[in-house]
Amino acid sequence: MKYLHTMVRVTDIGQSLAFYRDALGLIEMSRRDHDKGRYTLVFLAAPGDGAAQVELTHNWDPEAYAGGRNFGHLAYEVDDIYATCRRLMDHGVTINRPPRDGRMAFVRSPDGISIELLQKKPALAPAEPWLSMPNTGAW
Repeated sequence: MKYLHTMVRVTDIGQSLAFYRDALGLIEMSRRDHDKGRYTLVFLAAPGDGAAQVELTHNWDPEAYAGGRNFGHLAYEVDDIYATCRRLMDHGVTINRPPRDGRMAFVRSPDGISIELLQKKPALAPAEPWLSMPNTGAW
């Protein structure tokens, strides 16, 4: 058995790519437009880890998706959690659970998918502004 990918339905492919690719830093591995089925698939992966992919599925006909929290979350290990959170904030992303412990943070995609960010070991020393930053919303 081999893990292939996780599929997440998205309502706006441009907005989702701005989050997953531009802000979070994933690399676009492939894209497939299916005219007959009226959907687009975009596969992304963390730099240097093309084996673990997330598939963004965009159905061209508008459809409302609810219950993103029911999915659980995607998790990514990062080299510097503070730099990653700063980059996300610079892209307008809310840090729902700041990395007060220097180890873990949560953000949400434009479609409400929870993303866990974990500091590559060891944890960084607690630092401001993260140490005193409150939680925002749910993650």
